[in-house]
Amino acid sequence: MEEKLLRAKEILAKYSQEHVLNFYDELSKEKQNELLDQILTIDFKGLEELYESTKTKPDFGDSKIEPIPHITKADLSKEEYEEYNKVGEEKIKQGKLAVVTMAGGQGTRLGHSGPKGTYDIGLESHKPIFEILCDNIKEASQKYGVIVPWYLMTSEENHEETISFFEEHNYFDYPKTAIKFFKQGLLPMIDTNGKILLNEEKLVKLAPDGHGGIFEAMRKNGITYDMKEKGIEWVFVGGVDNVLVKMVDPVLTGIATKNNTLVAGKSLVKANPQERVGVFCKKNGKPSVIEYTEISKEMAEAEDGNGELLYGESHILCNQFHIQILEQLGNNKLPYHVAFKKASYVNENGEYVNPEEPNAYKFEAFLFDAFSLIPDMTILRVKREEEFAPVKNATGVDSPETARELYNNFHQLKK
Repeated sequence: MEEKLLRAKEILAKYSQEHVLNFYDELSKEKQNELLDQILTIDFKGLEELYESTKTKPDFGDSKIEPIPHITKADLSKEEYEEYNKVGEEKIKQGKLAVVTMAGGQGTRLGHSGPKGTYDIGLESHKPIFEILCDNIKEASQKYGVIVPWYLMTSEENHEETISFFEEHNYFDYPKTAIKFFKQGLLPMIDTNGKILLNEEKLVKLAPDGHGGIFEAMRKNGITYDMKEKGIEWVFVGGVDNVLVKMVDPVLTGIATKNNTLVAGKSLVKANPQERVGVFCKKNGKPSVIEYTEISKEMAEAEDGNGELLYGESHILCNQFHIQILEQLGNNKLPYHVAFKKASYVNENGEYVNPEEPNAYKFEAFLFDAFSLIPDMTILRVKREEEFAPVKNATGVDSPETARELYNNFHQLKK
């Protein structure tokens, strides 16, 4: 351990982060070892570069930004729909589809003290979000006569609690062997001077590295390999908080297969130019998404000749990847985006500080940055009332109330 400590001190001195060891002597042997392991595995040079990136705003420079073509599901002819559906159903029946749910978040914004997937949105059945999603997979499995593998990406914060929840609920009567959990990656948080923050345990304060870290996490945890072993060709990746997500969609699978594209994504028409969603586009001829924090007012409001928004295809985190591209993405580092957040920390005097204003930088990779690594992708525009009922805020837009109403209305029509 003495050798590890010396090495850690050398690294911290090189990058002016010596304060990370300020409380080392106060820690237990176990925690000392954990802190040293943290220090020895951090990419300090990369972290320095990320800090420098906080000093500049995103700039598209000479990038050529254009609208991206899409297919509207509701506008497909009966023949087109049946053809795509038939191709997709065949893939699903052959066991060629798996689904991944990104479930690393906590329900703090909802006033919930647990993984977001354990939250009860207030249905009469009181089903938690995880069970609502599982219903979707169970229904597909019964319809197509195949057990669809389900992978859940958790976080360091909620991993054990998520697994315990599934065990307590008997995996919602879905085969336990068909469900696998794996953890999301982490990155240190830094203050406005580029200094690493310490958490309440006086260890490095780490935060999830964004949904774009999923590809690397799948590779590191053997998930992509497991899928290949099972003969999976298509992998649907979605977020945990959309209670109307259609994870097993034969039409999406059929269109992507027929179009010979390695990635397909679902979109919605933006509710208004200011809606806080990223939008699909083409950047220098490649598929891309511009985040709502990065799009200019002029671009957001630009219209075509029919009065429709030029950049109106909302990215709703419902994407499907061919296993071939997943392997490639697992070996590629996606760029990180900067978020300025409120983060509690321990100061130089060993005092716990809970700030009222944003004070720290968090770095996240976005899944959609992977799109620029492929020649083209298929965009399928779907209906909000059929496939998008997110639970993000405690009240108002995208709240349990709005999600519950959308969910109930959709299932009422299905009867």
